[in-house]
Amino acid sequence: MTWRASVLTLFPEMFPGPLGHSLAGRALEKAIWSLESVQIRDFAADRHHSVDDTPFGGGAGMVMRPDVIDAAVDRVADGRPILCLTPRGRRFTQTDATHLAAGDGAILVCGRYEGIDQRAIEHRGMEEISAGDYVLSGGEPAALVFLDAIVRLLPGVMGAADSATEESFTHGLLEYPHYTRPAEWLGRRVPDVLLSGHHGAVAAWRRAEAERITQQRRPDLWAAHISGLQVPAC
Repeated sequence: MTWRASVLTLFPEMFPGPLGHSLAGRALEKAIWSLESVQIRDFAADRHHSVDDTPFGGGAGMVMRPDVIDAAVDRVADGRPILCLTPRGRRFTQTDATHLAAGDGAILVCGRYEGIDQRAIEHRGMEEISAGDYVLSGGEPAALVFLDAIVRLLPGVMGAADSATEESFTHGLLEYPHYTRPAEWLGRRVPDVLLSGHHGAVAAWRRAEAERITQQRRPDLWAAHISGLQVPAC
């Protein structure tokens, strides 16, 4: 079954963009997934194809109209999750990517200007999702990131079956460092344990490094990881 993505945007020419290359691009050619970009402006009712208006209560910028957004969503709505891409949403995670990859597809609504009228978000039961703690010019770059994260997890996309299982965030930790030939470069040697051929020792080193790096660089992830390991008292 083909995993289906529908992206609602004012700039459909931005898609597939980088998703037309590498793993995602090959998977697109093989019909492992499909991508439909929908021009939101096509659903504006007036002769100027207006998609936004001034905000009630005053303030700078423009707000995307609920009637236009709702009509565009109605064109593709079929039970797939609807994601509203906004910096005020909760942060997208590897868990989200895994969950969405296990489904039939997703609808991604790309906001622009000051955002989308809240009534359209609530009416359609959209989940507000963010790419991180920063503001983009629109939801399109975030949509490209989210789709890349999801598509690579679809069956048949990645060559090695265990590639995704050892990556950062998969088990709540950042990934361990990687090394390849030459064994010594500019006076820097590969850790001896990786040259030992002792699979158990290598696994233990990688685990310890993942824990060390996570604790140093992402104390929030480390705290969550430690919390998950704690066994409740009887």
